[in-house]
Amino acid sequence: MEIPGFTLARQMDEIGQELLETMENVVNSGQFILGSPVAEFEEQVARFTHSRYAVGVGNGSDALYLALRALNIGPGDDVLTTPFTFFATAGSILRTGAKPVFTDIEVDTFNMDPEQVRTRITPRTRAVLPVHLFGLMTDVELIQRNSKVLVVEDAAQAIGAEVRGRCAGSIGDLGAFSFFPTKNLGALGDGGMVLTQGEEQAQVLRELRAHGSREKYYHEMLGINSRLDTMQAAILSVKLSYLPAWTSKRQHIARRYGESLGALSLDEVGLPTVPQGFTHVYHQYTIRASHRDQLRAYLKNQGVGSAVYYPLSLHLQPVLQDLGYRRGDFPISERVQEEVLSLPMFPELTDQEIDYVAETIGQFYGKRIG
Repeated sequence: MEIPGFTLARQMDEIGQELLETMENVVNSGQFILGSPVAEFEEQVARFTHSRYAVGVGNGSDALYLALRALNIGPGDDVLTTPFTFFATAGSILRTGAKPVFTDIEVDTFNMDPEQVRTRITPRTRAVLPVHLFGLMTDVELIQRNSKVLVVEDAAQAIGAEVRGRCAGSIGDLGAFSFFPTKNLGALGDGGMVLTQGEEQAQVLRELRAHGSREKYYHEMLGINSRLDTMQAAILSVKLSYLPAWTSKRQHIARRYGESLGALSLDEVGLPTVPQGFTHVYHQYTIRASHRDQLRAYLKNQGVGSAVYYPLSLHLQPVLQDLGYRRGDFPISERVQEEVLSLPMFPELTDQEIDYVAETIGQFYGKRIG
């Protein structure tokens, strides 16, 4: 059996014709930059996340950068974040001229440890940037109580996730989404969005995404060119209607994995943890595995795709050496980077495929599953 770690082919089989009709409508409209579908999609996402405003931008990295810019974060400021995430998180901080300051993660959730945040705050700290990794939210409310500084949520992987009934991206001062094609809600290209509860911040974001201009050819601030284009907004609007069902399927897959892989010992496989009051949307189903690299090779030989997110924590990345961090500074992040393995996860996986993945992992550890 051949099972990819991820594929969009099956999704396209289901909704491809609807997307083609939507794309044809955009082409016939002649609106390609900030057309009416962009405003409509922004309103849909605002309703979906219980936010007052949503501002579409070119990609998830720009969403983070523009969120920080809208809060006037820049040179001389520190932004506290996690070392265990995709590079765009730190890169967006550096683009503003601010400095990323890292804090370690929780071994079970892979998210920054809210209890450590308090100890890392200094007079230079302007904001905390938690990442809702793999589809599970960081406890933003606890971070807000512990830090008393600005909070920007990196919700790139977590649209639809909740903590105590509050939606990812809607709790902090600002929240950022990515619509990269592999995300739970993915475009057929790049796209991103910033959420805010403030009208003034929403207006600033709209100006920043359009070269700092409110009125064409008049520029009040230094912005960038980062607009969610009409075609992607129209495509995402169609896909958003499917997102709740896709999320339910991801959660079903996760439960089935958990029921099967729970037969293995914790020394062999550590399963994703979902704290009470949290809703996981499983952008990835990521385990911690002993002999990870050998397991991954075994899965590949048996036709099962997998991936490692992320093999090198940010504080150890060569381009960030000037920040002064060394191996050993964040031991949990460094431990986890050697153990994490993301199993096949996309809504169209069948129960037979899920069981085959679990059984193959069991075979590797010499255990019978099922």
